[in-house]
Amino acid sequence: MSGPSIPYIKLQEIPLNLGLPSPLDSIKPFGILVATGVYIGSVLAMRRAKQRGLDQEKMSNFILYVVGIGFIGAHVFDAVFYTPDKLLKDPLYIFKLWMGLSSYGGFLGSIIGVFVYKWVKRDRDVFAYVDTICSAFPVSWVFGRAGCASVHDHPGRETSSWLGMQYYHPEVTQKGTWGLLYDPAQTVGRFDLGFIEMVLTIPLATAFVILWHRKPRNYGFYAGWQCVLYAPIRFVLDFYRIEEGGPMDADPRFLGLTPAQFACFGLAAIGFYVLSLSKKYPAPASWAAQAKEIEEEEAALLEAERLERKAIEAKRKKRKAKPAAASTTEKKSKAAVEPPAKGSKPAQPNTEAEADSKDEAESEPETKAESQEEPKETAQSTPDSDAGSKDAPAAEKAKPAKASDEDE
Repeated sequence: MSGPSIPYIKLQEIPLNLGLPSPLDSIKPFGILVATGVYIGSVLAMRRAKQRGLDQEKMSNFILYVVGIGFIGAHVFDAVFYTPDKLLKDPLYIFKLWMGLSSYGGFLGSIIGVFVYKWVKRDRDVFAYVDTICSAFPVSWVFGRAGCASVHDHPGRETSSWLGMQYYHPEVTQKGTWGLLYDPAQTVGRFDLGFIEMVLTIPLATAFVILWHRKPRNYGFYAGWQCVLYAPIRFVLDFYRIEEGGPMDADPRFLGLTPAQFACFGLAAIGFYVLSLSKKYPAPASWAAQAKEIEEEEAALLEAERLERKAIEAKRKKRKAKPAAASTTEKKSKAAVEPPAKGSKPAQPNTEAEADSKDEAESEPETKAESQEEPKETAQSTPDSDAGSKDAPAAEKAKPAKASDEDE
């Protein structure tokens, strides 16, 4: 497959028109994505801390130190190692935290934040909290690199590979256009290293989610593996950075390597050290019990939600069935009142209940007829009895006469 196949991502800023100074004068896609990543990562870390029985207030304060100082370190590292010319022209540039961020500066700032927290809070027991944050960090990193991909602040070398992004799409420089710009006629593009790193981070984030739910791990497991896996990937990707002397700003090189590539050696060393240290800090037995208990609670909640939805669905079906039954009853009563058309057959009973009601209706006239015949029979029997009663004295009178005849 020849030619870049990844569409160019072009998102517009939303102006606020409130008279605020930059960067507060608009809503920027990069800021929204980064803030979303920080929020989701913080919520996930807090939830996992609760699952492990860690102190919630302590975790909240710890996140504040690590993330806050991490952002400061990200800008300072970028200003000193990536844009020293801007810093020399404007010394106040060091305080403009929104002007440039470096990922390795953020890592270094977060490590400094851990030690600052330990010193301020006089708390040495933070290893479990560090590892819990690192277990959630890849999810945040996906959103952070998505922000980088939205502003294309990590351009790579020119390429005709299908892994290239269409940097030279004709609508890229046009104002007012936005969306995913793709032109099948494009034959040359550039690697977008922010986008590529975002895609490569998704499997790591997925693996950490699955491993977290499998069983509790030793302190340092997630922190160590995160460093060990990220360092070599970043080291290789930086060889595809935009070349110096090109039309776009390039990262400075020292001995042929970028500042981030030098930092990769240090990050890998930290990762291996943390993994070796984690063997001395096995997960407490209570973690497994807590994880099982929480899993059972979540399963019970899901089952309760399922039953509730089932009951609601049953009520909904019952409500729908009532109007249908009412309309059927109305039709039947109408049919009973209206005489059948000529040549039409009488309707057959559809149910046993209808048949019973029909039999009862047919038996009613017969009962009435029988009740009317009974008085007639009574009336007919009454004259006979009267006649009998009238003939009785005559018979009595005839008896003495007969007896007198016998005497004679």
